[in-house]
Amino acid sequence: MQHWKEDFMFGYQFLNGCNPVLIRRCTEIPKKLPVTMDMVECSLERNLTLEEEVKQGNIFIVDYELLDGVDANKTDPCTIQYLAAPICLLYKNLENKIVPIAIQLGQKPGPDNPIFLPSDATYDWLLAKIWVRSSDFHIHQTVTHLLRTHLVSEVFSIAMFRQLPAVHPLFKLLVPHMRFTIAINTKAREQLICECGLFDKANATGGGGHVQMVQKAMKDLTYSSLCFPEEIKAKGMDSKEDIPYYYYRDDGIKVWEAIKSFVENVIHIYYESDEVVCEDVELQAFVKDIYVYGMRGVKSSGFPKMIRTREKLAEYLTVIIFTTSAQHAGVNFGQYDWCSWIPNAPPTMRCPPPTEKGTVTIEQIVESLPDRGRSCWHLGAVWALSQFQDSELFLGMYPDEHFVEKPVKEAMVKFRKNLDEIVNAIAERNKQKKLPYYYLSPDRIPNSVAV
Repeated sequence: MQHWKEDFMFGYQFLNGCNPVLIRRCTEIPKKLPVTMDMVECSLERNLTLEEEVKQGNIFIVDYELLDGVDANKTDPCTIQYLAAPICLLYKNLENKIVPIAIQLGQKPGPDNPIFLPSDATYDWLLAKIWVRSSDFHIHQTVTHLLRTHLVSEVFSIAMFRQLPAVHPLFKLLVPHMRFTIAINTKAREQLICECGLFDKANATGGGGHVQMVQKAMKDLTYSSLCFPEEIKAKGMDSKEDIPYYYYRDDGIKVWEAIKSFVENVIHIYYESDEVVCEDVELQAFVKDIYVYGMRGVKSSGFPKMIRTREKLAEYLTVIIFTTSAQHAGVNFGQYDWCSWIPNAPPTMRCPPPTEKGTVTIEQIVESLPDRGRSCWHLGAVWALSQFQDSELFLGMYPDEHFVEKPVKEAMVKFRKNLDEIVNAIAERNKQKKLPYYYLSPDRIPNSVAV
C-alpha cells in the first residue's frame, strides 16, 4: 500500500510477485511498440543508445497480446467494464533493479494509442501502470493459475486414476500430488468460473472472456514450457549474474532439481533399463491418455505419445510433480500479499484506457478502479485462495505409506534432507531482505493443487 506507486515495486513484481512468468529479455524492440531513443533517454543510465542497451541484454518486455480481442464482461448492464492489451518495456538499471521505461496500452500503434513514459505527468504514468497491473491480474488468474496449474494438474490426475492401478509404483509416487485436485476444480467450476460465479461478479474477463483466454492460451501450453529450467532459459531469464534478484527462478530451479533427483532414484529402483520403460504398458497408456485427451492429440504441444527411456520418464514425472506442487505454490499463495491492495491488481476497470496524454486526473483514476462491491468480491477471493488447508501436506511429506520397499523409503529421507537444505538457504537469504521471498520454500509448498 505504501510503495505500489514506485517504479521499482512495479518492476519487482514481474520477477517475484504472484505472476513472475511473463517477463522475458527483449532481443529486438517490436515494430508494434515504436519507442524511440528520445522517449526513453532520461530513463537509461549507461550512456548507451536504446539499441545498445537491447544488445547488452538490459531491456526486458512483457506483452499482454493474449488479451487483445477478448470480450470484456457485460453481465452487469449498470457497469460498463474494459480490458486492454498493453506492452510494457522494462530496463535493468545500474542497481540491477528492473524498472518500467515505456507502456503502450494497446497492440496497434497510432495517435490514439500513445506510449506512456516515466517522464510524463504523474497521473498519466500512474494510470498506465495500473492498466498493466490489471492486465497482469487477468493473465495471472486465468492462464498462469487456472490453466497452467489447476486444469493441467487435473489432466494428470484423471489420466493417473484411469490408467495406473493402485499397486503400480508410479501411481504410488504420483497419488500424493493429486490429492483433492479433482475436488477443488469441481468446486471452481461450480462457484468461480461458471455462469454467475465469482469471475462474472468481479472480473472484467467474466461473462465468457476467461473462456476465450484459456482457449487462446492453449497454443502456448507446451511440454517444454512446463519444464521449469527450459522455460526460464527460453525467456532469456536464466543468468544469475545478469538478473540477480529473480528469486522465483533461483528457488524454483533448486526445488526442480530436488524433485528430479528423487524421481530418478525411485525410477532406478523399479526400471532397471530403458527396455523395461518401453514394455510398461500401463505407463505408456498413462502418457498416451494425457496426450490424446488432455492435449487433444495436438502435436505442437510437444507432449510425448510414449516414453522410451528412464531419463525421459524422470523428466516427465518431474514436470507433473513440480507443476502440481511448486508451480502452483509459486503463483497461488502470494495472491493476498500482492492483489489485496486493489490499485495494484484491479480485477476490472470502469473507464476505457486513456487515448491521449495530459488529461488524467486523480478523480479519473478513482472512477476507473472497481467499485466497492467488486472490490469486496475480489478481496474475499484472493484471501481464500491464499490460505493453507488445516491438514496441509507439504512437499516431501508422505504420511499415507503407499511404498513399503526400503530403498524407496531411503530415497524419501534423502529427498526430505535436500528440501530441508533448500528451506534453510532460503531462510538465510530472506534474513537480509526487507522484502523476503518465500513462496517456493519447500515448507510452504503443498504436495498438490488443493486450494
